[in-house]
Amino acid sequence: MIIKQYVVDAFTDRVFHGNQAAVCVLEEWLPEAVMQDIARENNFSETAFVVPEAGRYHLRWFTPGGEIDLCGHATLATAYVLLRFYAPEAEQIVFTTLGSELTVARAGERLAMDFPAYTLKEVPVMAAMTAAIGVEPVAAYLGRDLLCVLPEAAQVRTAQPNLAQVKALDGLLLHITALGEADSPYDCVSRSFAPKLAVDEDPVCGSGHCHYSARAAAVFTARCTATV
Repeated sequence: MIIKQYVVDAFTDRVFHGNQAAVCVLEEWLPEAVMQDIARENNFSETAFVVPEAGRYHLRWFTPGGEIDLCGHATLATAYVLLRFYAPEAEQIVFTTLGSELTVARAGERLAMDFPAYTLKEVPVMAAMTAAIGVEPVAAYLGRDLLCVLPEAAQVRTAQPNLAQVKALDGLLLHITALGEADSPYDCVSRSFAPKLAVDEDPVCGSGHCHYSARAAAVFTARCTATV
């Protein structure tokens, strides 16, 4: 079987920036062990495998450490490959995935993704979180992943988490985020760590945004109101 593989830089307009994903376009599924070996050899945070099925596409994502239920940048990368090389006349791509049905549609010269939000529950800030991150969070939430809100954006940027201790925390990934500075054009800053999946840090994590886009926004609003 000939496997066509593409490497796409997602979430950027410059080559060699953003978050790299490998996209393997298949006619039929490979054995899971083979897909895992390909992902491990690529050593990107995700390798996507896609097979056309009944007018849509079945999409799966593998990290170097195993299959995952949702990935943003590799979904965007796969849609780009399909819309450019396989279905240039299509206005959108519908994916069947392990977690849910996902849609990526053309939006002018860009692509827009419709992604789900994880249901999170607030959890106590534990000493283990502070030790792993090196900064005490002001709030913590748990969904598929652990989300920790830090006091300041600079602390997110300079954090050097102890990855061995991160592995011992609840959740599949660890996301840290904080409100953007007053003079910044960004609402928040964030970073994502996935040592349980053999990925030290994910450059830009789409599924991470599915965690903190709702809960963290509420925390940020409360902090802004208190500051005013």
